[in-house]
Amino acid sequence: MQVLPYGSWPSPIDATLAATHDGRPEYVGFVGDEVWWTAPRPAEHGRRTLVRRRPDGTEESLLPAPWNVRSRVVEYGGQPWAGAVHDGRLLVVFVHFADQRVYVYEPRSESESESESVSGPESGDGPRPLTPVSSVGGGLRWVEPQLLLERGEVWCVLEEFTGEGPTDVRRLLAAVPLDGSAADDRAAVRELTDDRRRFVTGARLSSDGRRAAWLAWDHPLMPWEGTEVVVADVTGDGTLSGARLVAGGPGESIAQVDWMPSTGYGRQLLEDGRRPAADGGRSAVVGASSTIDGGRSTDDRRQSTDDGGQSTIDGRRSARDEGQSAYDGRQSTEDCLLYTSDRSGWWNLYRDHQPVSPREEEFGGALWKLGQRWFAPLESGLVAVVHGRGSTVLGVLDPETGELVDAAGPWTEFAPTLAVQGERVVGVAASPRSAYEVVELDARTGRARVVGAAHDDAVDPAYYPEPRIRTFTGPDGRDIHAHVYPPHHPGQVAPGHELPPYVVWAHGGPTDRAPLVLDLEIAYFTSRGIGVAEVDYGGSTGYGREYRERLREQWGVVDVEDCAAVALALADEGTADRRRLAVRGGSAGGWTAAVSLAGTDVYACGTIRYPVLDLVGWATGGTHDFESRYPDSLVGPLAQVPARYAQRSPIEHADRITVPFLLLQGLDDVICPPAQCERFLARLTRSAGRPVPHAYLAFEGEGHGFRRAATMVRALEAELSLYAQAFGLCPPGIPRLELVR
Repeated sequence: MQVLPYGSWPSPIDATLAATHDGRPEYVGFVGDEVWWTAPRPAEHGRRTLVRRRPDGTEESLLPAPWNVRSRVVEYGGQPWAGAVHDGRLLVVFVHFADQRVYVYEPRSESESESESVSGPESGDGPRPLTPVSSVGGGLRWVEPQLLLERGEVWCVLEEFTGEGPTDVRRLLAAVPLDGSAADDRAAVRELTDDRRRFVTGARLSSDGRRAAWLAWDHPLMPWEGTEVVVADVTGDGTLSGARLVAGGPGESIAQVDWMPSTGYGRQLLEDGRRPAADGGRSAVVGASSTIDGGRSTDDRRQSTDDGGQSTIDGRRSARDEGQSAYDGRQSTEDCLLYTSDRSGWWNLYRDHQPVSPREEEFGGALWKLGQRWFAPLESGLVAVVHGRGSTVLGVLDPETGELVDAAGPWTEFAPTLAVQGERVVGVAASPRSAYEVVELDARTGRARVVGAAHDDAVDPAYYPEPRIRTFTGPDGRDIHAHVYPPHHPGQVAPGHELPPYVVWAHGGPTDRAPLVLDLEIAYFTSRGIGVAEVDYGGSTGYGREYRERLREQWGVVDVEDCAAVALALADEGTADRRRLAVRGGSAGGWTAAVSLAGTDVYACGTIRYPVLDLVGWATGGTHDFESRYPDSLVGPLAQVPARYAQRSPIEHADRITVPFLLLQGLDDVICPPAQCERFLARLTRSAGRPVPHAYLAFEGEGHGFRRAATMVRALEAELSLYAQAFGLCPPGIPRLELVR
């Protein structure tokens, strides 16, 4: 072992390597027997492509640059594609990020080269647009496409801007013709619902295609605060009627809704000798997790659930109590409704409003992206579930017995994306020793294996950090959950008398959490002798609603206190050097970092990435619609507590910062616009008779969160240089960040 000071250890994990391995596969689905997913391409201007896994195990990117499979609905997007095998040919619809139009594409056979089979958006070949362009505000945006081939339509969530302001927007369910007739004609888009609900998710159709269910909510609620399940009948002409509320409300968060086909309504149906539906419960709708064999017949025995026309399609009829028994009289051949609700204090699974295996752990999460899936019904009557407490695993739940069997494997985190075909379950998983990869579980055998985007050790795994799961004690004796990554290097140690510097990472959201997975950005620091502590401060998901609601009207207080408590505890126990502590965060974590620097003396420096800095601006049109009322719960309604907004906002207290900091911002960010960074810096004044060393790096072409490799390299090297200057470190080969003094 070589003895070198912390922060000066040579490491093979450079910024380029970390940037190259940034991002993860998302939005898995089946197309025929093939598994497909979206994948990041940091070196190609941060775009996302669509990848297919052929039966022989090879992977192919279907869409070359500049195609970018990504939606901007509610700015965070969601499920951007759907596919099917139709008449023996592949058929794909997807949202292209640049213009937000829905495109249809039929990939050619294996014998035809990629250059022959697909061209760019300006070409007449390749994908064809299905939706029009609007010049009003943010235009037309689409998410959660579902192919209804028998109707010749794609059903989606439509987000349509009606003015130039960020909140001049309407959202609804819409049907887009597959023949391309709406490509230049907005009137050809068929609206399935009205726009009286501010937010909706994509409709999930029952196996007979006669009922649809979706989630809806309104300002000022966020979806993890209160959502409702709306169910409507699908008429013969493809319209929705008789919409009614059946579950949820202002104090109940329902994260996902779906149907369990009658063939799988528990095994009792089969054991009793009753016959399953003739088609095996195949769905008439094709999303990214379904297949189609040309359509299915309907069952005329379905019991009507129409309410006599008194309800409206916006789902606002006061029918919560009626909804609790809305399915009590349904025939055994009808699907049952499945959803995840936190009415017990934990996101648990409910079947026809009855709890299924209630547990003090999460079977759902914060709905940041439309189309996220934490569960998926199987044909056997079992349910694939992503669940856990502070971390997640993939399991198979028997709703009749409550038995839950988890997949064996090394993974400690499964993302909220699932697809099923028969008894095959596909998800995306990672561990502290492997990045996110596509994993397939055979529900019959319980065996799981990697089938796509397999982790590849770009360096010796001996350089990977070794996390410790910790629970700290915060103010008032409250628990604070964290992952601590000590400095780690297979060939280096520090002098025995030296304590290491540590950086406290505050995650974004703030209604989110830090996953326990391999992150080469963390390894970039730990392999050089700098520790990292990821803090799941009060308000984080994964620990129940009570833990999540610690942040109610306490944003800028509880998060800051919890991060500081972890940092100081590490110092007090002799794990970290008290004089060399830093704080780092992005988005809501950037807010926490900025408030921490302005309001505490815990840290010697900090990194603030695309932050929230101005609460008043945020609440008065300075951000996008989805989060425009988020401060109502995080801080309090502006009209009622205006002084609190000024007291908490870092922009009002920039002059209190006395330690060096790095501010990183994307110039295309509409969630946390760069204008607030500029105002923040303008208010930064000399304090205690000396200047505050700082640097501001703004990146063209970057939005909320960095996606381009060059940006990530520059940002990571600048951050390390900041710590080197603030802590007195000597990392080899790192460009020096020039600080304004």
